[in-house]
Amino acid sequence: MSTEKEASYTSTNTYSTFNTFTEKTKNVWIVFHGMAYLSKYFIKYFSELNTEENYIIAPQAPSKYYQDRAFKHVGASWLTRENTEAETKNILNYVDAVYEKEISATVPNLFVLGYSQGVSIAARWVASRKIQCDKLIMHSGGIPKELQPKDFEFLKPTTEVIYIYGDKDQYVTEARKTEEELKGSDLFQKRLKIEIFEGIHEVNREFLLKISK
Repeated sequence: MSTEKEASYTSTNTYSTFNTFTEKTKNVWIVFHGMAYLSKYFIKYFSELNTEENYIIAPQAPSKYYQDRAFKHVGASWLTRENTEAETKNILNYVDAVYEKEISATVPNLFVLGYSQGVSIAARWVASRKIQCDKLIMHSGGIPKELQPKDFEFLKPTTEVIYIYGDKDQYVTEARKTEEELKGSDLFQKRLKIEIFEGIHEVNREFLLKISK
């Protein structure tokens, strides 16, 4: 008879940054990539933002895997349905370490963005750690079902919450759109803004440029 047990250990993981944090920096972004990305590639979506005004931090999902039979392309995943609760704790502890290393008390505007699978990590991290961000951006991904309106009551009145997706997103059906919009409205009330762009399941660079100004 097999028995599943647990063991605790110390782990090290990478993360990526783009640009340099200086006195001219206006926006600090913490961005969570989608499934199959690596942070060092995902962060390039933010390369068109003003380099002096935007500092980007992209945590790296810990579970890496080969995406093809040639064992050439590597991707990563944040979570699966297997041992989700424990894995979530591990990931959020890792994000805490990145945050503590990179973010000072004098940070200007803080933007937290999750794309696709990264939405679940962004939302859970902000809710559980009570992160006072200026913008919470949920891009083309699902909002975790366990989150409740009370989890976001701490947000300051000026915090913007944006749910954005493409009108031709192959992973977001009409039913899913309605579900996510209703869930978002329940969680964030009147502060929620829904934006729909013309396009498929991909990061919308035009939107990033718009909100960075």
